[in-house]
Formats: sequence, structure tokens, C-alpha cells
Amino acid sequence: MIAAYYRPLKLRQRIICFMAAYTQSQLLETGDAENGPNCAADLALKLHALEALVSQLGSLMVAYSGGVDSAFLAATAHRILGNRMIAVLADSPSLARRDFEQACEFARAQEIPLRIIATEELSRPEYQRNDAHRCFHCKDELFGAMEALGASLGFESIAYGMNVNDTRDFRPGQQAAEAHAVLAPLADAGLTKIEIRALAKAAGYSLWDRPAAPCLSSRVEYGRAVTPEVLAQVETAEESLRLLGFRELRVRHHGELARVEIARAELPRVLTIEMLDAITAALKQAGFQYVTLDCAGFRSGAMNEILGSSILSVDVLAKRGTARTV
Repeated sequence: MIAAYYRPLKLRQRIICFMAAYTQSQLLETGDAENGPNCAADLALKLHALEALVSQLGSLMVAYSGGVDSAFLAATAHRILGNRMIAVLADSPSLARRDFEQACEFARAQEIPLRIIATEELSRPEYQRNDAHRCFHCKDELFGAMEALGASLGFESIAYGMNVNDTRDFRPGQQAAEAHAVLAPLADAGLTKIEIRALAKAAGYSLWDRPAAPCLSSRVEYGRAVTPEVLAQVETAEESLRLLGFRELRVRHHGELARVEIARAELPRVLTIEMLDAITAALKQAGFQYVTLDCAGFRSGAMNEILGSSILSVDVLAKRGTARTV
């Protein structure tokens, strides 16, 4: 176990040396002060806690999406456990091809054992209904499939990339994780999103500043049926905006209307007649009749803002009998 714990020692030393060279202010350049690490020493302690948690496991399957959280967890688990871990990537219409390819590429680059499984969440009526608990049914499908795979391959534990910040948002997927006894080592080690990005940068992972990329279904307004056609429309629309040079964005699906969110730092590029025309043309080509720009800019979990409404509460959304169709 000790030998496995320190297997790629040079990588761990590089992470620690990188953090030691950083001041608190330099780390905070990658995020906000509220969520930033107190100091490099504190971050080193959290890294040690993460390593200790993983090293105690006999074997581990990591629910892997290619985002910075699950990627860092998978890479850390592989560094510690070697061939006693595998990353599991769920493939379905809710995963953009761009994200699928990036996830596979990172696993190849880091020589992380990767197993791709097909999940069938879209075949579940309760998922298609797209109420406030859609994410529960998605994660329930994923973790159920991973349990079956683990039983056949002899893997004892499952973990996913929840961090401390994730506990502050409405995330029904966490309920599914609890139901399936899925571990959350990043959160248990006290790591926040900015700290994980700092550790990933220290390790030399190019994805350390990759924008968050939740599933395509998160772009569809609650109560509107999630179908492969709707998800393909969102994916086409977002890819067209990336081809226009935008990096952090969402296209929210409201039926005939697309609500475009662009990161505030990139908004000045939008505000020309030429760019507005280009965005409108691209999204109409994707199948939307109307295109609107959200003046508040991109914010993660924007679709959940409606859940605070007394009119459209979580309970009301969960009890809707039928979902609207496009």
C-alpha cells in the first residue's frame, strides 16, 4: 500500500512545489476570494487528505465526465491505486460529442484506464418529463449501471466528483449518490472548485481552467420534454457559438426561443450589430425561431433560479403531470 501511495512521486512533488511557490493572491487570480484557499499549506493538507481517503480503498470506479473535478479525481485515484481503479464515462445523447472527445483524450494522455458505457436515462419517462428531480434519475441510471459493471469486474467502490461548492446548489443527483452509497472524496477532503483547479494546474493538466460542462439536458427549461432531438438542437447551437469564438456560454432551450448566456467578460464582443446578426443566423440554422440574449450573462445553474419561485417551486415542478413538447 505504501508503494502504491507514492507511485508517481515526481508528480506529487511537482504539485507540492508548485503550490509552495504560489502566494495566496496568485491562487485567487483563478477564482473569487470567498472560495479561495487560505494558503498553499492548507491546500497541501487537503491534497494529503484526498490521497489518504483514496489509498484506503481496495479498488475504485470513478464516475468520469472529463470535467476538471472528475478528471482530477480520476487522475489522483490512478496515481495512487494504479490498475485497481477505472474511470467510467457514460455515453448518451445528453453528452455533447465535444465533451466526450475531450474526456477520452485526457484519459489517454494520463494513461487512465477508461470504460465507456451506454446509459439509457432518456428511455425513462420520469427523466424525459424534466421536472426538478431530473438529475436524480440520470445519476440513478449511471450509478446503477456502474454497480452492475463493478460487480462483473470486481471493483468495490464508486466515487464521483462532487466538491464542497456543489453542496450549496440544488442538486438532486446527490440524493442518487447517497442512495447508491457513492463516495465523494473531493468534498470529504474539503476541496472547493477553485482549489481543485489550482491542484489540476499544479499537476500540469491542461483542463485546469476548462469551463464547466454539465449535461445538455441542463439547458432545457423545466417541464419541457427532454428528447434526443432537443438535445441535438442545443448541442448544434452551442457549437456554432464556439465557432464564433465564444468560450463560456449556454444556450437555454425554451421551445421556439433560445436564451443565450455568454460570460460577462465576453459580452462586449456580442454587442455589435454584426455579431448579433451572426448569432441570430447560427441559432436559427439550429432550429430556433427566436433568439434572445440574457443581459445577466452566463451563470452556472441558471435554470435552477426558477426553483426559488413560490409559483414554480420544486414540489410543483415535481408533480407536473405532463411535460410540454416542442
